[in-house]
Amino acid sequence: MEQVRVEDLVKGSGGRLLYGNPDEPVKHIVLDSREAGPGVLFVPLIGENVDSHRFLEDVAGKGAAAVFTSEHQEAPEYASSYGCAWIGVEDTRKALQSFGSYLRDRLSLPLVGVTGSVGKTTTREMIAAALSAKYRVYRTPGNKNSQVGVPITISEISGDDQVGVIELGMSEPGELSVIAKIARIDMAVITNVGITHIEQLGSRENIYREKLTIQDGLKEGGLLILNGDDDLLKDTKGKDGVRTVYYGLGGHCDYRAEHIGHEDGGMVFTAVTPKETGTVRLSVMGEHNVMNALAAIAVCDAMGMSLKETAQGLLTFTGFAHRQQIFHGQRFTVLDDSYNASPASMKAALDVLKEFPGSRHIAVLADMKELGEKTLSYHREVGIYAAGCNLSLVVTLGEACHALADGIRSAGDTPVKEFMQKEELMDFLKTEVRNGDCVLFKGSNSMGVSVMADAFKKLADEV
Repeated sequence: MEQVRVEDLVKGSGGRLLYGNPDEPVKHIVLDSREAGPGVLFVPLIGENVDSHRFLEDVAGKGAAAVFTSEHQEAPEYASSYGCAWIGVEDTRKALQSFGSYLRDRLSLPLVGVTGSVGKTTTREMIAAALSAKYRVYRTPGNKNSQVGVPITISEISGDDQVGVIELGMSEPGELSVIAKIARIDMAVITNVGITHIEQLGSRENIYREKLTIQDGLKEGGLLILNGDDDLLKDTKGKDGVRTVYYGLGGHCDYRAEHIGHEDGGMVFTAVTPKETGTVRLSVMGEHNVMNALAAIAVCDAMGMSLKETAQGLLTFTGFAHRQQIFHGQRFTVLDDSYNASPASMKAALDVLKEFPGSRHIAVLADMKELGEKTLSYHREVGIYAAGCNLSLVVTLGEACHALADGIRSAGDTPVKEFMQKEELMDFLKTEVRNGDCVLFKGSNSMGVSVMADAFKKLADEV
């Protein structure tokens, strides 16, 4: 944070200074007491299992500049022993959100908000990479895309930044609307409407309605950028006062890709925009990344960039940890897409796998989580899809993947090996993988697939 003092925290949060120096500078916001130190604001959240107010004295002792508290009407006796300011608020979470909104009022740079069921993080990074060809860009760090993450994200934007690209997440009804009103974005990108979090939201239609609440914070005269190939988004129009454009492969899309191909381990396509047409090359594989690039092209066009400038920026995007990272070892190739999984992203990963050169193509697939009552049918659907990908072997991990394996067997003769224990799967795979193979690792975070992927990257180079 720049030029923020304790008095700003009080004003922005709607709180009351219980103790401390109103002129004390504050540099960062933390939610984890272990990260507390000089110059930070510690916001104690009340969770299902832990009330972080119990760490307040410890945080003050570490030299924190300030703390929020909803449990004190006046500063505790030990407050005078430290230089930490105490700010009383009714609700620490809402106080953080109010302060985030206060900071947004102080920013003049345009903000691009990205949401969607699948691919929002990659799309965010591709937009940022493309914009970086012309602008100094701030982007959401890590996965700080929640009701508490977005205010922190906004607090880290500096005066040197010229445009911000922030990710807006959603896991429960009403959450995206809250975040959008804090961020007050100038452009909104919706990548798709899938079934992630369907367990909490009940149906795709409910997810669709929630995704559209990103407009609750979209400024008057703003731009809504929609995936024109998504069955629920293709006919959607933005709210009054907002312009809507579409990206995709369909002829009706304002920004579309034609003549898609593979070149030097990446993708190449012809981008057609309302202003110009040209060749775009990507350093990553997959048709879904062509879609992500089209969203970036739409944003960059709105920011006054030429297609040539945008293409130069897009070429610098090479992916990031556990999201379709490609490791070419001396023995075999690992396609690490283990960060998370949904039916759509798993199919996309299988599409990338089958395009890679290799003597054999092996898919290691683990359970997909948070899919609700249709979990088994979604797994079976992916299995049927995998059966048509000409794979040499599919290895599964987890109970729900029994349905995936059944889907493969029902649709073809691709060999399948099932496991319930990660260690047993790894022992099998170590003896099964041969020189020249290409191995995909894909599954939900909680299944620990990234650990397996990292282990096999090391093995891939052992001669």
